[in-house]
Amino acid sequence: MKEKIHPAWHEVTVTCSCGSSFKSFSTIKELKTEHCSQCHPFYTGKQKQLSTKEGQVEKFRQRYGIKEEA
Repeated sequence: MKEKIHPAWHEVTVTCSCGSSFKSFSTIKELKTEHCSQCHPFYTGKQKQLSTKEGQVEKFRQRYGIKEEA
């Protein structure tokens, strides 16, 4: 690697809009984020299911007039 061409590497505190924070490393001095593992729905288990697979199959069958097979 060439010397003196890479940006400086700093230890920073990443702050989330929910108020939690954690330490990380970055080339910029301050990091703020909207979602973290403390508040994001995927990690908290509050994620909404948009639709079920059965419902999509039923919609398809109704749309094209397909009868259910035995």
